[in-house]
Amino acid sequence: MAQGSSTSNKPVIAQAYNALEQFKYEVANELGINSEFQTGYWGNISSRECGAVGGHMVRRMIAAAEQSLIDQATATVKSQFAQSLKGAGFPLEPDVKAGTSSAHNKNEY
Repeated sequence: MAQGSSTSNKPVIAQAYNALEQFKYEVANELGINSEFQTGYWGNISSRECGAVGGHMVRRMIAAAEQSLIDQATATVKSQFAQSLKGAGFPLEPDVKAGTSSAHNKNEY
């Protein structure tokens, strides 16, 4: 964005501004964008390159959100499963010691 101009693109969470700026520069570095952006002036960067930075940022944010949803769903399922076992009278942690199974202990005939 040109210096002195204003934009209506404001982060929904104001505290995220600095993190998004840092993220933008990380993505630009990863993509090998012309290093002139590091001065804070993006005027010499093509629209295509700027769009690529934004596109990659969105892809990575969506992937992070999807992974977060998977993690939440997994935690919920595990919790519900543990509660159902507990409610059915099953111990949450089996009291079986390694090597003491009657199926493998030949001395128990």
